[in-house]
Amino acid sequence: MAKWLVKSEPSECGIDDFVAAPGGVIPWDGVRNYQARNFLARMEEGDEVFLYHSSCKHIGIAGIVKIVRSHYPDPTQFDPQSPYFDSRSSAEKPRWQAVDMKYVCTLPRLIPLDELKSIPGLSDLPLVKKGSRLSVMPVGEEQWQIILHQVQPA
Repeated sequence: MAKWLVKSEPSECGIDDFVAAPGGVIPWDGVRNYQARNFLARMEEGDEVFLYHSSCKHIGIAGIVKIVRSHYPDPTQFDPQSPYFDSRSSAEKPRWQAVDMKYVCTLPRLIPLDELKSIPGLSDLPLVKKGSRLSVMPVGEEQWQIILHQVQPA
């Protein structure tokens, strides 16, 4: 199983939204960056995902969700009322993908970006690299374990 990190503003979709969602499941749609879209297309059922809160007072990894439905055409691209509508997309040739994610857990504490940047072994994590703005990115197995170790009791 692959590991991932997705970024979202908690005012849009945070870990508490997953807790409150029916069955803990939320469609992850509205991604409009080609590289992030390509990562979504590689996600498979069972993959684990860190949920990272961005553009808020407390920025960092807040919890874990998992993929429960692999990529499918993002329905918001076809909805003229949606802010994510794309007039160049069609049912025959959709441009954008979505996945469904399910709540797994809230971390015992938020792991802030400054802390992540200071942890040995995470220098290759796209999140900590200067200029990384992707909302969806892969996380290596070793990086995943290093991050989890930060919130486990000693």
